[in-house]
Amino acid sequence: MNDQSDARHYAQDEIRAVRARIAELDEASLELMLTKARSHYAWTDRPVTEDQLRRIYDITKMGATSMNSSPARFIFVTSPKGKKQIEPALKPKNVPKVLSAPVTVIIANDLKFWERLDYLFPHEDRKPMFRGKEAYTFDTAYRNATLQGAYMMMAARAIGLDCGPISGFNNQVVDETILKGTSLRSNFLLNLGYADETAIFPKLPRLPFEEACSFL
Repeated sequence: MNDQSDARHYAQDEIRAVRARIAELDEASLELMLTKARSHYAWTDRPVTEDQLRRIYDITKMGATSMNSSPARFIFVTSPKGKKQIEPALKPKNVPKVLSAPVTVIIANDLKFWERLDYLFPHEDRKPMFRGKEAYTFDTAYRNATLQGAYMMMAARAIGLDCGPISGFNNQVVDETILKGTSLRSNFLLNLGYADETAIFPKLPRLPFEEACSFL
């Protein structure tokens, strides 16, 4: 067999082994990840370490994206100075949420993500699909970076941290200050840490299957 064929067989064996070992998550895991998980608004002073953030990223980066494009970029804001840079962009009610969180992640879309496709998608040249095509590039970056932001939430919960996603901020302010001069555009913010549960309220309703889903 050639190297490419060997690599394909290895990948196939690897996923089969995973599925044989873990057919599905148990109910406790589902509760931690989604069904009993909450968005949090207040935080304890327990720190989040760089090792934890690196582990979260190492999990996040393995999530699927179109053409393995991986357009999300993550700016971990941990310092008071960094938090103050974000503050002018926030809606007033979100200011204490961000200032009290151990970490606030600016999840951004890199509009030059396609320049790394030679590394991320090496078996075929997909750069011409994006070169000079601003609208298509933005849509691809935005859609897939949003996915990666969701993967980061799942990764953080999986290692025992709590999450507080925030869309209530002025993207333009962040883009023109913190991200100025880069190819990055802000998507949403994500607070990470260990929650102060006294701030949560009863879980809001969700749409039933019959209202949100259909068959074709």
